[in-house]
Amino acid sequence: KNLTNDASWKKLRDLIDDIKIGMMLTGFDKKPISAVPMSTKKVDKDGNIWFLSLETSEHNQDLMTRKDIQLLYSKPSEMEFLSVYGHAEVTKDRIILEDLYNKVTDGNWFDGVDDPKLTAIKVKPEEAYYWDSGSNKYMSLLKMGIGAVTGDKQDVGDKGKLNL
Repeated sequence: KNLTNDASWKKLRDLIDDIKIGMMLTGFDKKPISAVPMSTKKVDKDGNIWFLSLETSEHNQDLMTRKDIQLLYSKPSEMEFLSVYGHAEVTKDRIILEDLYNKVTDGNWFDGVDDPKLTAIKVKPEEAYYWDSGSNKYMSLLKMGIGAVTGDKQDVGDKGKLNL
């Protein structure tokens, strides 16, 4: 089902908070496009999705020439999936970097919050689609099996557009 307004933003936040790691796709003007796993740092009150990255990374370089970005989140064990299209901005704003940086989770990737190559990527979602079974994959498979045996369609979850 398609969701609007507050329900859309809540669903987006809930799925991202639950999944955390998404594939970031950039460089749509070249083949192959760049696709890298990224850890979501937060979804702010305005619905922007934040990441940390090195300014020398391929995706940062892609975003300097073209702001288009696609985020793909997947948690097969819970049958949760989310696709987010939007535009990205790269910033080195110290206050933002301090807010997002965590020594425990980011220490292996960056040389601290003072790393001169550290940047934040803000993704402003424009379109999103979700697939959510509402239960784990085993229940979904069981429901599909029941449907196959009985011929009755089973409720295997929701899907739809998030009108952001």
